[in-house]
Amino acid sequence: MGQTRITVDGSRCGNATGGIDPRTCSVCLRVCDPAVFLRHGALGAEQPDPRDPEYWQVTAVWLSLCTRCGKCVEACPEKAIRVSW
Repeated sequence: MGQTRITVDGSRCGNATGGIDPRTCSVCLRVCDPAVFLRHGALGAEQPDPRDPEYWQVTAVWLSLCTRCGKCVEACPEKAIRVSW
């Protein structure tokens, strides 16, 4: 098996101008059995407002745990997740 790459499109997940708020969705976090994803505040945000959806993002952090099942891709209502290797 090659190295797994998981990308989350921030314009669809976490963007207040059309994307979904990751705090209310988090479907990928619930369907991922090995818990690859992490919901967190945006890195490098100046004067972050925790109520702002743009402040929050979902990132695939523990890629070595990914089983490549595709549940996250299928479950994402915004089609914001891509898995490749």
